[in-house]
Amino acid sequence: MRDLRLTANGLRFRCLADGPDDGELVLLLHGFPEAAESWAHQLPALASAGYRAVAPDLRGYGGTDCPDGEEAYRMDHLVADVVGLIDVLGRDRCHLAGHDWGALVGWAFAGRHPDRLVTWSALSVGHPRVFTEAIAGDPDQRARSSYIGLFLAPDGKAEAVLSEDGYRRLRGMYEVGLGPGSDAIPPAQVDAFVEDMSRPGRLTAGLNYYRANLGPEAGAAFPPHPITTPTQLLWGDQDPTAGPRQAQLTERWVQSEYRLEVLDGAGHWLQFERPPDVSRLVLEWMAAHRQ
Repeated sequence: MRDLRLTANGLRFRCLADGPDDGELVLLLHGFPEAAESWAHQLPALASAGYRAVAPDLRGYGGTDCPDGEEAYRMDHLVADVVGLIDVLGRDRCHLAGHDWGALVGWAFAGRHPDRLVTWSALSVGHPRVFTEAIAGDPDQRARSSYIGLFLAPDGKAEAVLSEDGYRRLRGMYEVGLGPGSDAIPPAQVDAFVEDMSRPGRLTAGLNYYRANLGPEAGAAFPPHPITTPTQLLWGDQDPTAGPRQAQLTERWVQSEYRLEVLDGAGHWLQFERPPDVSRLVLEWMAAHRQ
C-alpha cells in the first residue's frame, strides 16, 4: 500500500493505493469524519485479487486540498471529483464503493454517470431519495438522523459542540457507531482521524458536506435518477444512524441487478467492524460483473 498524489478537478488529492497498475480500477470513498484509512483492511484484499484499489482522501480531508465555503462542497463538485479521479488514473470505467458520505456521493455518481461504472457497492447508507423519505415519514429514522439538525446549525455551533473538551463528542461518534460487541476502531486510528479534523478548516469542511447538500438543497443534490449499474447495499442491523426502512426500500431506485446484504450485529463502521465480510462481499460483487 502506498501514497498517491493526484490532481483531479482542479484539486490535489492524496490517495492510498494498492494492487497492480493494470488491474481493474476500484475507487473507495470514505465518509464523515474519516479519511482514506477507513479502507485500510480492504485495499490489500482487493489488491490480492488483482484489482487496482485506490482510496482518496475526499476534498477537505487528510492530505487533499480543502477549499473554503459551503459552495465548494455541493454535490456537483463531489461527483466531478470522482470523474476526475477516474480520468487521471487513465480509465474509462471503475468499480465503486462508498461508505457514509462516500455512499451518498456514490449514489449521485451512479445516477449521473452510469457509463463510468462497472459495479456499485454502497455501505450503510441507502439511496438518498429513500433516506430523505424515511426521515420525513419514519419516526425511527427521524430519531436516528436528529444529529443532522446540529450539523446544519449556523454560526459554527456544530464546530463548537464537536470540538469542546478535547473533541470529546467527535471521538464519541466512533464508539457510538459500533454494533454491540463489535471490534472497535483502533485507538491510534481514532486519534489520527481526530487530529486531522482538528486542523484549521477541516471540521468545517466535513460539516459542509451536510450544509451544502441536505435540507432545502437535497432535491438538487440527489435528482431522481434510476440506478442502472449492478448495485449492492451492505448494511449493519445495529447501525444507530441508518435504519432498516432506508435499507429495505433502496431497491425501488435500482433498475439493474441488486442485492441487500445485512450484517447481523454490525453498526455503522463496517470496514472496521467486519473487514473480512466487507472485502468478501465487494469482491464477490465485482467478480460477478467484471468488465
